[in-house]
Amino acid sequence: MNPDEDGPKTAVTGTLLKVLVHRRQDRGMRLEPHASRCVRAGEVHELVATDHTETDAGARIDRVAFLGFAEIVAAGVLDRGDEVWIGGRRVGVLLGFDACHLPNHYNVLIHSDPAVTGRELGLMPGEPLVFSQALPEDPDEGGARVLRWPLL
Repeated sequence: MNPDEDGPKTAVTGTLLKVLVHRRQDRGMRLEPHASRCVRAGEVHELVATDHTETDAGARIDRVAFLGFAEIVAAGVLDRGDEVWIGGRRVGVLLGFDACHLPNHYNVLIHSDPAVTGRELGLMPGEPLVFSQALPEDPDEGGARVLRWPLL
């Protein structure tokens, strides 16, 4: 989140449709050059955890753990740095997007260390998904994250 460029936004919500249980060490996903993507209600996207931290366009993402597929319920904007919550549990921070399956779906890459699968997290179909804007850091508070606006 860049407070010099990003204003407040609503959370993007969804529902977990399918839990995934596998992982790869050689997946070869590539980060899109975009730090944000708009998503529409009704779209289905794949959620993928990774311990990679690179954000350069084209960065190769190999170590992945698949979380599941989710339907977007409330349209909005997904931004790098958004917190990702499934079933009330914070699973990580949005790292970026891989578009190898478009126009079918995005791989939404979520930084999580360690990267765990949907089964390892005990995820279940029907659980709510929320992408929420990360709180800005306040230099006057020693870098602490301070709520400056409503997030929902």
